[in-house]
Amino acid sequence: MSEKENKTLSEAELQELVAASDSGARAVPGNLGLFIAAVALIWSIFQVLLASPWAPYILPSDAINNSRQIHLAFAIFLSAMAYPLFKSAPRHKVPWYDWILALGGAFFALYGYFFYEKIVQNGGLADSTDAIAGLIGLTLLFIAAYRTLGPVMVILALVFLAYVFFGASELVPDSIRWAGASLRKAMSHMWITSEGVFGIALGVSTKFVFLFVLFGALLDKAGAGNYFIKMAFGALGHLRGG
Repeated sequence: MSEKENKTLSEAELQELVAASDSGARAVPGNLGLFIAAVALIWSIFQVLLASPWAPYILPSDAINNSRQIHLAFAIFLSAMAYPLFKSAPRHKVPWYDWILALGGAFFALYGYFFYEKIVQNGGLADSTDAIAGLIGLTLLFIAAYRTLGPVMVILALVFLAYVFFGASELVPDSIRWAGASLRKAMSHMWITSEGVFGIALGVSTKFVFLFVLFGALLDKAGAGNYFIKMAFGALGHLRGG
C-alpha cells in the first residue's frame, strides 16, 4: 500500500514539474490569474499582427517602430508575474515587490519610446539620467533572466559586461585589452540606441522566435506533437536504429 502511495505521489510531483515548466512556477488563481493570461494573450495577438501583412493598417506606426521595446516590456512583465524570485516566495499570489519589478521593468524597457524626443535631441547619446535609467533597466532584465533561465546566463552576461568597464585591467590578456567604457557610453550602447539589448538578437526574437514558440505550443496543445510521434513510430518503428 505504501509503495502505491509513493508511486502516486511521484506521478503528482512529475505533473506539477511539467506544469511549472510550461506555464511558469506560479499557479495564480482567480482574477489575477485571468489578468496574467490576458496580458499573455494581448502579447500574442500583438506579435501575430506585427508579423502579418496588415500590420501597417492595424497597428499604430509607433508600435511598429518600437516593437522591440514592446516585446521586451511584455517579456519582463510576465516573467515577474509568472516566476517567483525566491524559492520561498508564494506560488499562488504575486508579492508586492514583484509588482514593482514587473511595472518597473516594463517602464524601463519602454524608456526609449517614452523619451524618444529627448534622446533624439541629444544625438542618441545618453546623458546622466539616461545612463541611470539604462543601468536600472539592465538590472531588471538580469533579474528577469535569473527568474526564467537561472543564474548561469546571468553570470555569463555579467562577465562580458565587466569586460566593457574593466577592459584595461591587468587581468585582461593583452590581445583583448582595451581602454574600457564609461557608464554613459556603455548604457548609450546597451539601452538607449537600437544596438546592445535592442539589437539584432531581440529583433529576431520579436519577428520570428516568438511566433515559432507560439505556434509550436499551439500545435503541441492541440495534440499534433503526439500525432507526429505516433506517425514516426508507425512508419519507421519496425526498423532497428544504429
